[in-house]
Amino acid sequence: MFAGSLVLGTSDDTVAVWAATEPLAAGHVLTAGDVTVRRVRFDGSDAAGPYFPADRQLPADLRLSRAVGAGELLPRAAAEPALAPDQRQVPVSVAPGQVPPSVGVGDLVDVYVRPSSPTGCADSGVCDGRPVVAAVTVLEAPDPGEQFGSDGSRMLVLAMSGTQAQLFFRAVASTDDAAVTVVGRG
Repeated sequence: MFAGSLVLGTSDDTVAVWAATEPLAAGHVLTAGDVTVRRVRFDGSDAAGPYFPADRQLPADLRLSRAVGAGELLPRAAAEPALAPDQRQVPVSVAPGQVPPSVGVGDLVDVYVRPSSPTGCADSGVCDGRPVVAAVTVLEAPDPGEQFGSDGSRMLVLAMSGTQAQLFFRAVASTDDAAVTVVGRG
């Protein structure tokens, strides 16, 4: 029994997350030198969800929306991708089960639009198995527990070029009862 408690007592139940190496002001664009790995013990299996996990590289061109103190864990809510001049903030409502719960700010995703019934494929042109828009950045992503609509849908804000936004809205408008699926890229 002593050996079992010794093994359990030495197991590492911490999670590696990114933390600021020094005080960083709002508007600062993060670089690799701005963050360090900290191992933290959280209550619950997804308690680290509000923070950027250190087992994944930080998305490029993240800009802080608020100041972050030295040593502070880097919260997803404090960072947003910097928009290129030609990009738009496009709100996308996604039904439950059509977006992975792990999708968060800074992630690259593909967006698929499909009709809710097979008969809607003939006229819509969206049933070829390809995403309507690919490799777009998530600007805002509430936690899956913070549902947006009464139907449980989750509202994401995605960075799209003007052309991508036109393709997305054209696909939604031309599809009977469009269903949107967001797929994470890794």
